[in-house]
Amino acid sequence: MAVMSDARARLLSLLSLLQTPRLWPGSELAQRLGVSGRTVRRDIDRLRELGYPVRAEQGGLGGYQLTAGAAMPPLLLEDDEAVAVAIGLRTAAAQPVAGVDEAAVRALGKLLQVLPARLRRRVDTLSSSTVAHPFSLAGEPVDPDTLVVTAATVANHERLRFRYRDEGRHVEPRALVTAGRRWYLLAFDLDRDDWRTFRLDRVTNPAATGARAVTRDVPGGDVAAFVARRTMQMAPTYAADVVIHAPAAQVVDRLGGPPPGTLTEQPGGTCRWLAPPDTLEWHALRLASIGLPFEVGGPPELAAHLRSTAALFQAATAGPDHQGRHDGVAAPDPA
Repeated sequence: MAVMSDARARLLSLLSLLQTPRLWPGSELAQRLGVSGRTVRRDIDRLRELGYPVRAEQGGLGGYQLTAGAAMPPLLLEDDEAVAVAIGLRTAAAQPVAGVDEAAVRALGKLLQVLPARLRRRVDTLSSSTVAHPFSLAGEPVDPDTLVVTAATVANHERLRFRYRDEGRHVEPRALVTAGRRWYLLAFDLDRDDWRTFRLDRVTNPAATGARAVTRDVPGGDVAAFVARRTMQMAPTYAADVVIHAPAAQVVDRLGGPPPGTLTEQPGGTCRWLAPPDTLEWHALRLASIGLPFEVGGPPELAAHLRSTAALFQAATAGPDHQGRHDGVAAPDPA
């Protein structure tokens, strides 16, 4: 094997080998790199100086292995690994779930920035062919590129222009926040001279302007609380009282965890769910996902919403003999 005389290229090759989770004998590393064992030891010391925790084991079965350290060092990814990570981050970003926040979006932005064009095309192709689970409870999907551009302006304290409901907006982004099942952008609207909250799935054509954004204090000082108050004002919400005809443990199993609010056992193998305020659509989705018989104790708006939704579904599946009968069915009220 040819000798790798370029020390920087050799270090990158050595790091790529060590990131494979196995114990590498020094002789094998020397053969792979085309250098002496002494050069391998010297390069290992350089990696340690750069913050990579390389453990050495002595003896005939010894060798070198990259281990977990106190800090996160840079990683080298193979082509297929980079594509897999990018697709995972794009999927999570487009359908926000608990635990995925602005840090994940920044990571996606960094990765997409350095992906070669051929790999980015693979990411776009595979992402476009990925179908979400039909029972997913996520909100409206967000364009990952919109999320990345917006997150970058937040991180860089840069002004942002975009279209929102076919209207041009010019803002100073403050934070990206997940609330409920959606991404929101909290920003100071320069044209309206006030704070605004934007649903990111409704943002189109975002573009960083390059102009520096002024650092402003959010009213109340708590970004998440401010966005929560604003989103609560956007749509009517209701607390729900539901009796489910199944034990509480079965409900938790169907949902993959306890629902928000309180879930208490009731006589006769039933349980009572007191759900915190949320939109009628979200209550209906969660109840449908449980897939168990239930009774609505309140509010009456939820009962009415379920009746209108059930009538709409029944008309849609009634068959050709009932075509046209759905014309008089009222659509669910929008939240």
